[in-house]
Amino acid sequence: MTGSRKKRSVKSGLPPGSLVHIGEEKEGAVTIRLLSFDEKDVREQDCTSVQECRSTEGQGRVSWLSVGGVHSAEVIEGIGDLYRLHPLLLEDIMNTDQRPKLEDYGDYIFIVVKKLSLNGPSNMVRAEQVSIVLGSDYIITFEEGAQELFAAVREGIRTGKGRIRRMGADYLLYALIDTIVDNYFAVTEQLGEKVEVVEDEVVTRAGASTVRDIHNLKREMIFLRRSVWPLREVVGSLERGETRLVSDQISVYLRDVYDHVIQVMDTVETYRDMISGMLDIYLSSVSNRLNEVMKVLTIIATLFMPLTFIAGVYGMNFQHMPELKSPWGYPAVLILMAAVTAFMLLYFKRKKWF
Repeated sequence: MTGSRKKRSVKSGLPPGSLVHIGEEKEGAVTIRLLSFDEKDVREQDCTSVQECRSTEGQGRVSWLSVGGVHSAEVIEGIGDLYRLHPLLLEDIMNTDQRPKLEDYGDYIFIVVKKLSLNGPSNMVRAEQVSIVLGSDYIITFEEGAQELFAAVREGIRTGKGRIRRMGADYLLYALIDTIVDNYFAVTEQLGEKVEVVEDEVVTRAGASTVRDIHNLKREMIFLRRSVWPLREVVGSLERGETRLVSDQISVYLRDVYDHVIQVMDTVETYRDMISGMLDIYLSSVSNRLNEVMKVLTIIATLFMPLTFIAGVYGMNFQHMPELKSPWGYPAVLILMAAVTAFMLLYFKRKKWF
């Protein structure tokens, strides 16, 4: 992730429930949107104050309060007071380093999931925390940034397409989680394309940049696994009906989401194995190239060893060396050197050393 970040260390010494924003620093005001609907109609408004956040339109309607930005302690605390949310829950909302989890508070449940995207020129994986509070007839979502991911869900509510207007808040919860998980497939597909590019590079033109690309992909896969793997437990708990706020009717839909999470995890594990294999292939190719270079240098050095010996013998300039006064001494020594070289090359060839 890019940008300045507040770390957990800023909370050192503070009592539990202290509202301190942990994560990437944001600028601008927090946006709040209230959407209330039933089978007959939909009402939507942008709230200018926390007091407008509570729907008072009676029973039979589902309210969806969507909060964009978790960096304002005043707004988060105000919403918590309005819906009587536990202080530790509010603390977890503002701490964007949470792992995906589910906590049951009786009258409502609290869910943390990670929204993934690929940003920047290098398409690095970026994760944003989405906190969801599910009550009997309402849902509150807290997003770190712009409220864009759930645009299709809002449009489905407005147009009345599908079952969402006829179902309760638990079905809306399913729709939100399903949207997040479906986005994982888009992210893994783009990462798969990056893996294929680096794989071709390893085989054809591996260099120093290849190692960097492999390590970047490996780090992204570890980050992706850490963001997705705990979601399996969350969806599994919802699908098994461990909370009374999710009806048995919704379990079959959550089972489908659970299968999708498993598919994403299988894809991530496959990519991790491929990346580990690419690193092994790269190291093997580098080692093979080094061995080829050393083999050539060894052959050259071996060829020159007897030639150096012969030249050294006739370079001693002793007075009583009969070959020094022979008119055929010089060409004879050259022929001898050539013969030795040819013999050694033929021997290396028969041994298949090159």
